[in-house]
Amino acid sequence: MTDTSTPSALKSLCVYCGSSTGRIEAYADAARALAATMVARGIRLVYGGASLGIMGVVADEVLRLGGEAVGVIPESLMRKELAHAGLTEMHVTPSMHARKTLMAELADGFVALPGGIGTFEEIFEVWTWGQLGFHRKPCGLLNVAGYYDSLIAFLDHAADEQFVRAEHRAMAVVESDPAALLDRFAAYQPPALPKWVGRGET
Repeated sequence: MTDTSTPSALKSLCVYCGSSTGRIEAYADAARALAATMVARGIRLVYGGASLGIMGVVADEVLRLGGEAVGVIPESLMRKELAHAGLTEMHVTPSMHARKTLMAELADGFVALPGGIGTFEEIFEVWTWGQLGFHRKPCGLLNVAGYYDSLIAFLDHAADEQFVRAEHRAMAVVESDPAALLDRFAAYQPPALPKWVGRGET
């Protein structure tokens, strides 16, 4: 996937999140708050297409409020993740790689709500694509109830230890409030120069 244009407006947001609702209700509450903020700003949801967990919560709230929700799910997970039957659009892909590529193509920005290993992998991959200059779209974490505090501290440690450049660390937008996150996405400016392989980091 290569898209070096910078979106003129945030029209579609890819949301990565868990197929579980997590331990506390604050995670689902934040998903609903993000959905409400997106619908109020006319931003379409792009997500993994499931009806379970935080994934289902954010999609249900977008639809309840009259917004558009687009799901992307691989054939192999149609049953396991219980594909959402009421979406505006549903794309079924032949593989997980094709799923992630299509989600990236459909979105103008990427945000991770609380989730598990799959959520971590997805946001880190798309952030890496931005670091390499394959796209110029914002990436961020909605840090609900301190969920990502330890991860943020580790990212800062990686930057301090000079395995991540400061400008690439700054590409990951972190906010606890959905409106503040989307405001920063709207003002996002990617680094002037992408990271090139062989300059000392991976």
